[in-house]
Amino acid sequence: MKNLRVGIIGVGNIGGAHAESIFSGRIRGMDLCGLCDAAPEKRQYLAGKYPGIPVFDDGLKLMDSGLVDTLIVATPHYFHPVYAAEALKRGLNVLSEKPAGVGVRAVKEVICAAEQSHGAYGIMFNQRTDPLFRKAKEIIDGGGLGEPKRLVWIITNWYRTQKYYDSGTWRATWNGEGGGVLLNQAPHNLDVWQWLFGMPDAVTAFVTEGKYHNIGVEDDATIYAEYGNGATAVFITTTGEAPGTNRLEISGSLGKIVIEKGVLSYTKLGVSERDFCFRDGSGSSLPPLEEFSFGPYEAVSGHELILANFAASVLEGERLIAPGIDGIRELSISNAAYLSSWTGRTVRLPLDESDVEAFEELLENKRQCERAGEGSGRGDAGSTAGNVCDKDISTGNNYLPRWNVKW
Repeated sequence: MKNLRVGIIGVGNIGGAHAESIFSGRIRGMDLCGLCDAAPEKRQYLAGKYPGIPVFDDGLKLMDSGLVDTLIVATPHYFHPVYAAEALKRGLNVLSEKPAGVGVRAVKEVICAAEQSHGAYGIMFNQRTDPLFRKAKEIIDGGGLGEPKRLVWIITNWYRTQKYYDSGTWRATWNGEGGGVLLNQAPHNLDVWQWLFGMPDAVTAFVTEGKYHNIGVEDDATIYAEYGNGATAVFITTTGEAPGTNRLEISGSLGKIVIEKGVLSYTKLGVSERDFCFRDGSGSSLPPLEEFSFGPYEAVSGHELILANFAASVLEGERLIAPGIDGIRELSISNAAYLSSWTGRTVRLPLDESDVEAFEELLENKRQCERAGEGSGRGDAGSTAGNVCDKDISTGNNYLPRWNVKW
């Protein structure tokens, strides 16, 4: 079967890294056949770097060119669902960068388009390929933790300096990105949270804007979540702590998983803790247990694994590691977290129509204030009309270390 003919819309850092991987022949099943970017200087650069690859100034022109059957969407966040839906309506395959969008309503429209399309829909949740997360998934899905009790994730090593936020006019703005750490860095972790532990039923959150940086969006967030069976989750993230921590702990009735510093520690109980609690006569002894350790493993190129898996899924029927429909799950958690923090109340999941409308209204208020120059944090309006890629147009050639799982 012929390779997928891939077009990329939005060729900034991450889009450029995807282009380089495909163009160099490292992705089995993919050929680079078209590129698109809004910035004239970027298009000129791309034409020189990728001779023979057509470069477009409009995403719809790329989709309608007949040159591609697969689209990678790597634009700023608001445009992810816009281009994904348009491509799916045309029967193209779509692999979207994370997040799937800024609000769940737009992503629901993409899912509807995918259900009616002949094209495949995937999302770039590359951290699902990490060997430690995959091992945790294997243990949990195999019943190794029993009934879920608690998840605690301290993920504070997403450190960013002010220079990072100043590197593009769309960064760290409500109009450009649609949010801060919860929309840019933490979608990977929110996805892995729900992938391993399931979707919560209620969220209470505290989201702080511009706590550590001169920005108008959040750079610090704490989420408390509740589940129908009584389980709870606590998620803490920020871009303002150095050196930061990445520690994931998941507990259940049959044991515990801790992932930290590149190692997964698994404690397996010989009997259910719930049974032991009410049958043991000592009052303070622990159930019988065994301890196992996995890792450290060699680093994997998660982005390239997702690209190769997407091609294999379309061409050979391989199961998708990250189906596009999963994008609405982590986005639902972040939308609920914003809404909870902005209103000071607990938000139920899945979001009902009134909460979707409330989120959209409050977000639009922030966007309007930002455009008016009120509270943007950097004195700019955060417009998406200007440069939508990083200022240094030559950097998007390789996957940057900051995108890897860091322990």
